[in-house]
Amino acid sequence: MHAKKSYGQHFLKDDGIAERVAGGLRRAAETGLVLEIGPGTGMLTKHLLSRRDAYTLYAVEADRDMVAYLEKHYPELHERLVLHDFLDFDLKTMFGDKSFCLIGNFPYNISTQILFKMLDYRHQVPELVGMFQKEVADRVVAPPGSKVYGITSVLLQAYYQTDYLFTVEPESFNPPPKVRSAVIRLTRKDNFELGCDEKRFRQIVKTAFNQRRKMLRNTLKPFFPLEKLMTDPFFEQRPERLGWEDYEKLAKSMRDETGDLF
Repeated sequence: MHAKKSYGQHFLKDDGIAERVAGGLRRAAETGLVLEIGPGTGMLTKHLLSRRDAYTLYAVEADRDMVAYLEKHYPELHERLVLHDFLDFDLKTMFGDKSFCLIGNFPYNISTQILFKMLDYRHQVPELVGMFQKEVADRVVAPPGSKVYGITSVLLQAYYQTDYLFTVEPESFNPPPKVRSAVIRLTRKDNFELGCDEKRFRQIVKTAFNQRRKMLRNTLKPFFPLEKLMTDPFFEQRPERLGWEDYEKLAKSMRDETGDLF
């Protein structure tokens, strides 16, 4: 099978790495259900299928040729393999309200979108293990103050614990990508709810980082009284210095001081 640029395909060829990725799941036995996104030629799939005593594997693949290949080589997956673009796929048609874990060697061109879709289903997804472009992985796990800390970092870290597992070099793929890759694990914080309106939380995070070089007193003018912005030293900070808890507090105080802005 040949990789297609239109799907952002880079097939993992290192069996040892595939086994390590599959072994990154910690909560799959709890749910009993795992969804692999973009299985491609099945290098990771075979290791996930070998754990059938712990969980049942499902897969969603957008490339029709890959689906035909997988059905031929992994017939036991046939009824649980869906030809569909994951980003447009209604996961409730597959799992209903049941919990499931996500895993995959994700196409780099849609990997961030996969993470945001996971957030939409976070009440059903206790864990994700994935291969990402290293730049994206670094951004996900970055602490406040890091140069790559940003919107993705804040929104994901609010709901999930993020762990960097290991780095993968380009020669582990066919064809080799031009960048290094990394495997990360996201573990949901159970029984956690934001102490503020989620829509406002996202809005204030995105607004702050849209001009990340500016102090908060300049970027958050639409949300707070001018007097507070100019007198409270907290607003002299730049957005990358704040953890998700700080943005949660900002969203709460925005509601208290300015009323319903949305």
